[in-house]
Amino acid sequence: MKKLLLTVFLVGTFSLSYAQSDYYNDYRRSISDVNWQRVVADLLLSTTQANQIYVLNDRYRDYDTWNRVYVVEPGRWRNDRYSELERILGREKYIIFKKKYYRGQNPVIVYGRNKNDYKKYRKEQEKYYKNQEKYYKKQSKHHGRGHGHDDDWD
Repeated sequence: MKKLLLTVFLVGTFSLSYAQSDYYNDYRRSISDVNWQRVVADLLLSTTQANQIYVLNDRYRDYDTWNRVYVVEPGRWRNDRYSELERILGREKYIIFKKKYYRGQNPVIVYGRNKNDYKKYRKEQEKYYKNQEKYYKKQSKHHGRGHGHDDDWD
């Protein structure tokens, strides 16, 4: 029994670390696959914007610093990185960046294709909208009943 538990623990540990390193490799590729000097020139970015991009690219220089932040949810790096990039570039330049460097696709999906993250994202998004729909239906029913309470005082 102890050997079985130890085996399960070791397999789980190695597969988790393997998955983590895959995410980290995607993170590094998202930086190295793009010529950031060309991005700065093509988008006519200010010196401040260029410096902010370089700081963003240098934020996690090695696996350990990256892993401290993303150990629990490694796929989150994509949303964090690209929302920060959008903030730096501004909405219009970010859209141009996406079109030119990711062929109009969301970079979050470009670096998550092999892990079924897109399916997971779509499922979560559908669940969110269903919950929102239920919430608003419940609210409208609640507000509808709320008007009837005035009659109770007569």
